Amino acid sequence: MKKTIVSLLAIVLISTALFPLFKAANKNATASVSRMVSVAAHEAKSTENSALALSTKLYDSLHLDSLGLSAEALQYAYKGYQALVEKGAVKNADVLTVCDFSQPSTKKRMYILDVKNFKVLLNTYVAHGKNSGLTMAEHFSNNPESLQSSLGFYITRNTYNGKHGLSLRLDGQEHGFNDNAEARAVVVHGAQYIGDQRAGTGYMGRSFGCPAVPQQLAPKVIDYIKDGTCLFIYHPSTAYLSSSRLLNA
Repeated sequence: MKKTIVSLLAIVLISTALFPLFKAANKNATASVSRMVSVAAHEAKSTENSALALSTKLYDSLHLDSLGLSAEALQYAYKGYQALVEKGAVKNADVLTVCDFSQPSTKKRMYILDVKNFKVLLNTYVAHGKNSGLTMAEHFSNNPESLQSSLGFYITRNTYNGKHGLSLRLDGQEHGFNDNAEARAVVVHGAQYIGDQRAGTGYMGRSFGCPAVPQQLAPKVIDYIKDGTCLFIYHPSTAYLSSSRLLNA
């Protein structure tokens, strides 16, 4: 009996001594998890702030407001561009192209930007799809035969000579928004129905969904953006902005 009592006392004493250690270990583990969550949240916030800060710097330095580009369009463009760069999808990260479809087709709403050296390489007209609207692009689709433009981020691929002459393939990066680009033959090409010669007509000619550019500038446009650069077609569409995985990661 005496031995049993002594053993019980020993167990109680050991448990009492170890309890603070278990408590401290649990507290440290909880603190460690909290720190990890905090760091992850901070990194996500830093990335967002970085995109905003860098796009703002680019926007202000290049006086893009005077060229008509929406500040919001560039902010979204830079955020998605960064996400694609981090994924390794962008082969040439020096160039970012923004097609600002919040502007009418009569405006020079394609902006080819050298984000490394802070230069506007080219600012020109770009067409939207025939069924997207007349002067303003208002309707968008990823469906074959829709004859509408598709919003979102693309990676440029190789060039080829087709019925429109020199053309540039596009690889849509957003499921449900533009990933049918190849199947729809949505490419960058030149067209006679868009350019300075139509500036006084009230609206530009429209494509079958391609971001077509003035015929005489097509070789220059394509040379600047070919082979793995990021191209973004923007419109303040709630359906797109709220659902894009690249913009809401």
